[in-house]
Amino acid sequence: MALDVLAEHGVAGTTHRTVAQAADVPLGSTTYHFASIDELLAAAFRRHADDVAGALERRLEAAPDAGAALDALADHLAQDLLAPGRGLVLSIELYGVAARRPVLRSVTQEWMLRSRRALERHFDPVTARELDALVEGLVLHSALSTEPTSPAELRHALHRMARPEA
Repeated sequence: MALDVLAEHGVAGTTHRTVAQAADVPLGSTTYHFASIDELLAAAFRRHADDVAGALERRLEAAPDAGAALDALADHLAQDLLAPGRGLVLSIELYGVAARRPVLRSVTQEWMLRSRRALERHFDPVTARELDALVEGLVLHSALSTEPTSPAELRHALHRMARPEA
């Protein structure tokens, strides 16, 4: 329920009370399990990050080589991260709150580490880190643009980044 509230109202509109109302439970239930709103937000955003990281891990595990891994990463971007709806909004909300509240940065850090580990199945650690950073930039750029990046452009950018130097 907390993720639904976050997607609908944003971090600013998410309180113990709004989550309790959405879950149809007494307010004391949320305050008992989460002493602060930051604890509630961290738990909700961890669930979102786990879902997205798990989708990436599954895609990359199925990729037989680096080229297929880049295509899988492009599909992850287009279908899991940039698809219109709740997931994209939640990611953007997490980026914003983590920038303002260092206590929530652990959620983004754990997510980035999982992404990099998944990428390291096919790429060296430096390339994995660069690809992960490119993905984050593409998400922000595409989400905030009035002309979103096409799946073909995403694929091209990822392949160009990972191309070995001549």
